[in-house]
Amino acid sequence: MSTTPPGRRLRLGLPRRAFSQVLLMQLAIAAGVAVLATGLFLAPLGDQLDDQAMRRALAIAQTTAQQPQIAAGVRETEPSPDGPVQREAERIREATGAEYVVVLDVRGVRWSHTDPRRIGGLVSTDPGEALAGHDVMEIDDGTLGRSARGKVPLRDGDGEIVGAVSVGIAYDSVRARLIHAIPGLFAYAGGALAVGALAAWLISRRVQRQTRDLAFSDIAALLAEREAMLHGIREGVVALDADGRVRLLNDEAQRLLGVGEEAVGRSPEEALGTGRTADVLAGRVAGTDLLTVRGRRVLVANRMPTDDGGAVATLRDRTELDRLGRELDSTRGLIDALRAQDHEHANRMHTLLGLLELEMYDDAVEFVGEVVGDHRATSEQVTEKIRDPLLAALLVGKATVAAERQVALWITDGTRLPDRLIDPRGLVTVVGNLVDNALDAVAGTPRARVEVELRAEGRTAVLVVRDTGPGVPPEQRELVFTEGWSTKEPPAHRERGIGLSLVRTLAERQGGSARVGEASGGGAEFTVVLPEALTEPGAEPALTGAREATGEEA
Repeated sequence: MSTTPPGRRLRLGLPRRAFSQVLLMQLAIAAGVAVLATGLFLAPLGDQLDDQAMRRALAIAQTTAQQPQIAAGVRETEPSPDGPVQREAERIREATGAEYVVVLDVRGVRWSHTDPRRIGGLVSTDPGEALAGHDVMEIDDGTLGRSARGKVPLRDGDGEIVGAVSVGIAYDSVRARLIHAIPGLFAYAGGALAVGALAAWLISRRVQRQTRDLAFSDIAALLAEREAMLHGIREGVVALDADGRVRLLNDEAQRLLGVGEEAVGRSPEEALGTGRTADVLAGRVAGTDLLTVRGRRVLVANRMPTDDGGAVATLRDRTELDRLGRELDSTRGLIDALRAQDHEHANRMHTLLGLLELEMYDDAVEFVGEVVGDHRATSEQVTEKIRDPLLAALLVGKATVAAERQVALWITDGTRLPDRLIDPRGLVTVVGNLVDNALDAVAGTPRARVEVELRAEGRTAVLVVRDTGPGVPPEQRELVFTEGWSTKEPPAHRERGIGLSLVRTLAERQGGSARVGEASGGGAEFTVVLPEALTEPGAEPALTGAREATGEEA
């Protein structure tokens, strides 16, 4: 068993850090390229030097053969170490640096040689091709060893071949040139390798900074964890690049925004259309926990810039929370109304008790009938004109709250709404928001009054809510439908500026409209038109199908 502590054992193989791995790989590539380039250069260098040596030998031989005194000496004299041919050949050899300059006649007998003793002897290689009138270049072995040779025919003044000239360049000098070139070549290769290593180190340092000095396995694990987290959390995540274009949408963001993968690569305006949601994602609206409406959903958005100039926005669905907040407001109003009714009921009971103690039985019966009749008239008035139970219950409750706030809530004589609503919950949201706003506007004013009119025109539902409040100035009649815009202080549990925006969104989503004007007696008049809000007469309202079509959960 090894006694070396686990933390100090040597790790074999590649290092784990991305910086080290990239550096080693780039160094290996740079070294491999340098070695390959050097080998590819050296491989033909020897052949090139051989060819140069043979061509040089051939050129010397051709120059020698052009000397007329050499051809004349071969025809007119005998081969001799002191003859004119030997003297001229040696002069040319010494002047050109050739290893030898051999002149021979048509029999192959030497007339010149670096070793005078060999003059008059036959050459060691076959001169037949040169004597036949052809130039010859070759690397061959002779009496002086291996050499690069050039052979040409020797002609007299009449052009007749009288012999040949053979010139040799020592092969050792060719090899010496090759060996001499190798250090310089390696120096260039080493310099290129050093530059490549420096570039590899700089690139690796950049990779180290960008990857936070993580290992590739850690990066792969982080990527897998990020994918699992992004697509598993119940919060929408939208990532934008430095140009403000969407580069990532998780599943929840696609569901909340009602878009698909086609939104990737597009700006928020191109993907979502103009509006507050696009402004929030693009960063044109600053702040935290920004409220926005997308379809039927109330979303809470937060945007955080990233180091690369982009941003990441998170989206939370606050639709249910906002609905619960409104229900809490309504519940508190109902509790206040019940508390007032309890106080009023105690006063009536005291009155009834006094009448009975005074034995004014007829007056007591009349008093009880008036009290019960007033309460019954309010409920029956609503249910006779509005057949949908959800809307009827809403308006009865609102009437109780209005009475507590000293506001008269009236259902106009023109109200007639049959029980054929396709989406009663949506209309409940619209009516509830408009009535709440109207009650807030007129509360505390003298002769406060709110009128609600609901009528059906074919399959179109028309809602009109009028109040006797201060009204909406013309320059603010479009601003009131903007998300986040409100003139009232927000309550502790939720924010203002969402209700009217949601009303218009619901109306426009069904192809309708929502607008505000001035009521005939002063105050504000909100009108909402909802086409295709009712089924055909005789058809059953498809509540479930309507909810599924709009994405609302029951």
